Amino acid sequence: MPPPPSRTHPNPPLLHLLASHRAPQPLPLSPAHGHLPPRKRPRGVSSTALPPPRASASAEATYSNRSAALRALCSHGQLAQALWLLESSPEPPDEDAYVALFRLCEWRRAVDAGMRACAHADAEHPSFGLRLGNAMLSMLVRFGETWHAWRVFAKMPERDVFSWNVMVGGYGKVGFLEEALDLYYRMLWAGVRPDVYTFPCVLRTCGGIPDWRMGREVHAHVLRFGFGDEVDVLNALVTMYAKCGDVVAARKVFDGMAVTDCISWNAMIAGHFENHECEAGLELFLTMLENEVQPNLMTITSVTVASGMLSEMGFAKEMHGFAVKRGFSIDVAFCNSLIQMYTSLGRMGDAGKIFSRMETKDAMSWTAMISGYEKNGFPDKALEVYALMELHNVSPDDVTIASALSACACLGRLDVGIKLHELAQNKGFIRYIVVANALLEMYAKSKHIDKAIEVFKCMAEKDVVSWSSMIAGFCFNHRSFEALYYFRYMLGHVKPNSVTFIAALSACAATGALRSGKEIHAHILRCGIGSEGYVPNALLDLYVKCGQTSYAWAQFSVHSEKDVVSWNIMLSGFVAHGHGDIALSLFNQMVEMGEHPDEVTFIALLCACSRAGMVIQGWELFHMMTEKFSIVPNLKHYACMVDLLSRVGKLTEAYNLINGMPIKPDAAVWGALLNGCRIHRHVELGEIAAKVILELEPNDVAYHVLLCDLYTDAGKWAQVAKVRKTMREKGLEQDNGCSWVEVKGVTHAFLTNDESHPQIKEINVVLHGIYERMKACGFAPVDSLEDKEVSEDDILCGHSERLAVAFGLINTTPGSTISVTKNRYTCQSCHMIFKAISEIVRREIAVRDTKQLHCFKDGDCSCGDIGYG
Repeated sequence: MPPPPSRTHPNPPLLHLLASHRAPQPLPLSPAHGHLPPRKRPRGVSSTALPPPRASASAEATYSNRSAALRALCSHGQLAQALWLLESSPEPPDEDAYVALFRLCEWRRAVDAGMRACAHADAEHPSFGLRLGNAMLSMLVRFGETWHAWRVFAKMPERDVFSWNVMVGGYGKVGFLEEALDLYYRMLWAGVRPDVYTFPCVLRTCGGIPDWRMGREVHAHVLRFGFGDEVDVLNALVTMYAKCGDVVAARKVFDGMAVTDCISWNAMIAGHFENHECEAGLELFLTMLENEVQPNLMTITSVTVASGMLSEMGFAKEMHGFAVKRGFSIDVAFCNSLIQMYTSLGRMGDAGKIFSRMETKDAMSWTAMISGYEKNGFPDKALEVYALMELHNVSPDDVTIASALSACACLGRLDVGIKLHELAQNKGFIRYIVVANALLEMYAKSKHIDKAIEVFKCMAEKDVVSWSSMIAGFCFNHRSFEALYYFRYMLGHVKPNSVTFIAALSACAATGALRSGKEIHAHILRCGIGSEGYVPNALLDLYVKCGQTSYAWAQFSVHSEKDVVSWNIMLSGFVAHGHGDIALSLFNQMVEMGEHPDEVTFIALLCACSRAGMVIQGWELFHMMTEKFSIVPNLKHYACMVDLLSRVGKLTEAYNLINGMPIKPDAAVWGALLNGCRIHRHVELGEIAAKVILELEPNDVAYHVLLCDLYTDAGKWAQVAKVRKTMREKGLEQDNGCSWVEVKGVTHAFLTNDESHPQIKEINVVLHGIYERMKACGFAPVDSLEDKEVSEDDILCGHSERLAVAFGLINTTPGSTISVTKNRYTCQSCHMIFKAISEIVRREIAVRDTKQLHCFKDGDCSCGDIGYG
């Protein structure tokens, strides 16, 4: 095999050295690996008296010459020629030649050449000596070939502390942290004494897991073996304690160090930052400067990033100027830290200036900008920067793709998200949990929850973010039962956090699962996070939507840190229960306590006025919103005012209000007017409103039905038939209505005209008996309410809540409240039936539909029959 081509080396003696090693061809050897059989010498005869065999001397000379030649090639960096000489020689070189070759491969990072040399040595040596084995271990670990390193390690009869250190550090470097610690303890069991290089590797591993108990144990080993004064070991101890969350222990080690270097200060400063003690970290940085310890690039970048977390622009600017004076302004890593600092402060303009002025940008530079735009509410800008990154042929990393996917989730850009998904699969980033979690969020928010389920099932590792994303995704896609199923399954695998509980409570609120919600509330209290983040408001929302105003008020009263959302939830709850007067009183209390109302506050208050027909109070609130609180009315506020005026019959005033709006009215605003025209049977104005609505929302079935009801109540059956024909041509058909009732902690669902429930016969018997008792008690005939050819009853209601209420009557104790949740509007017929049931059987019935919560008691409803007259 001819040697590979190479450049002529400028060092002529090397050529002479190679020429001098071209020994004569050896004599033929025995077939056993080319070695001559041993020869016996006569007893009593000195070895020096015997002439050496000529053939053996020639072979040994050739062997020595080739080994020397290989060492010479390695010393002069001729890797290709050295590898050719190794593989073309009939016999292996000596150990020194192998060692030289392995060190050259390691220095050159020549993975292919190193693995070929390693395979050659493995084939020729049944075991490896200490020096050869250590050289192979060092090279293989540097290449990340831990499996091959383990094979070499196993073939070493003798191992010293260097051998063990290389293996422990190698396994820790590639992420096999538990295996690295296991090797460390095997080393101790083997009787090998650790040295100053052992403990930094082991402590880094303990911090990476993180394992505080193991770290404490290794700390004891440090003291036992007498390395308690070594700066490198103490620096590793500081880092380990900081990564394990024990900043106090880290600071104790740091303060007790007799000698510190820049690495010591960096470790302690970064430890404070990592544990969200930014002020303490910055104070330590200032102490470092007072002690005249010169910061390096790592110090500056760490402090710069932390400056943004304090939200103090003045200090951040001073830090920027300090770093520029110290000469770090041209370094890419420092510029990246500046971008992160300004994005943390929300100063995307300053971050963009730094980014645009950078002569050299790496992947982290682009990622910092993409992540910054996404976190600061500019997802469109984030995708624009990502597109530019692709144009500059910069390869994204896992964080880049995760940030871009989050931007797609905000914008609903499924097309870009799918491409990012494919890119993540091609690059192998799909195995990173941060990317998979971003994919879950993107698909869930893009209304492709089934695709999110596929990603979730393929994830090898799932953390609390993964589970929380799926539970929240199910809630977002109105699949609350599956959300609760996943939550219960999660409890056996991963400990939930506040975000998980909030999503689970939202699912309970959506389905009216009060008992499940109470169980989750108890779990929250056991975890001690009852006042964390949005959890108190989520509990308020649960109890309000389940009709438990007493529980909600108790929760509201004990919640010390109420925000505007807390007040809004209570206001909306009282309005939904028909207690508009209490809502207005609570609003006055809110203002007196100094809480500034927002847009949602006034939507709830205007809804209360609308349901109670309080026109004067409604106008006062509408003007107060603008004049006193500087809130610009939006479409929802105008829709509430139009609804208020329309319900009391002031249709002309409502129409004039629409025409005088400073913003273009949407279908909801015109829909409020159309509903008022239906109530007061003003067909001409209703047709004007319907014409505009159907231009804005031509495929909304609810508005078509509302128009049908307008014509039906006016007896215009030709127009009814025309609207029905239009609906059939457009394919506007509603799915079956669905209602849920929770009994003994289990939620039961009922569809319209569904006969599949195991107790359906008993349910129908109960309903038939109720209808008969209603007739006997003098209530209006039930069947007459369903005689309309087309009505909102049949299309928007579906009457599924009747089945749920009947099921509740059968399976709950007498006197207990029956709580039903449904996905449609409650029709006039069902409303009348539930009023009758509450009086006949003396039971409270709570029905929460898409518009409001109806609490039926003793023949009355909390809504005051508004809209059902």
